[in-house]
Amino acid sequence: MSTEPISQFDTTKEATKQKDVMRVENLTYTYPEAPKPSLHTIDLPIRRNKITALIGPSGCGKSTLLRAMNRIHDLYPGNRYEGRILLANPEDTKMEDILELKKENDLIRLRQRVGMIFQKPTPFPMTIFENVAYGLKLSGMKNKSDIEERVVTALQGSAIWNETKDRLHESAMGLSGGQQQRLCIARAVALKPEVLLFDEPTSALDPISTGAIEELIAELKKEVSIAIVTHNMQQASRLSDYTAFMYIGDLIEYNKTSKIFLNPDQKLTEDYITGRFG
Repeated sequence: MSTEPISQFDTTKEATKQKDVMRVENLTYTYPEAPKPSLHTIDLPIRRNKITALIGPSGCGKSTLLRAMNRIHDLYPGNRYEGRILLANPEDTKMEDILELKKENDLIRLRQRVGMIFQKPTPFPMTIFENVAYGLKLSGMKNKSDIEERVVTALQGSAIWNETKDRLHESAMGLSGGQQQRLCIARAVALKPEVLLFDEPTSALDPISTGAIEELIAELKKEVSIAIVTHNMQQASRLSDYTAFMYIGDLIEYNKTSKIFLNPDQKLTEDYITGRFG
């Protein structure tokens, strides 16, 4: 694997504060009853207020790695993790290993701090307002005016306020696919996460909606760190700051996106980028 220098894993507080919001270190992951791991000793930093793209052919482990980052795999028992996934504490910049979390409440809080947007929009069968307010109420927010303010701010920040401000109490199921995806982003953003994970968020959308989501993601990185799985090489090259190329459960190469796409160190990376396989 080719990466940036090992100093990317500098453990000083200042380095953590300036560079990484999350670090995957020596991670091996095995699905329940699987004969062998799906991820093999992965090392990957997630830079603060940057976009990291995960690319590679289908079945290479991109989504598996993404879903390990907020332990959503744990909704299905029997998974096995080895290694560490470190998440910066927003209060003092120290990093904690999220794989050590055991209590259900701790995992719920983790998924509020590390939100996920899926390939297919997943609005709840309730009103637009309640979709965004749901997580806030679950997190313990009770003041009605505070909730309303956070909902409006999240919808504005997710570029869907103008389309929904006059229909907040209508069902979210009446929105278009692109609008539903932006609503799901607003639902995650309302919780003020430190990291947002996007699993092919535009693959089911038309080109206009795709463009709107890409613009939104680029704007969101001012406030949150982002990791995105994509099969679209053009999307990865124009949207991300860093790129990780994966192949059959291994992280083959990680570097700045310009380096990966213009002058990769590994031939396997070059073959994939240039369309020779995958």
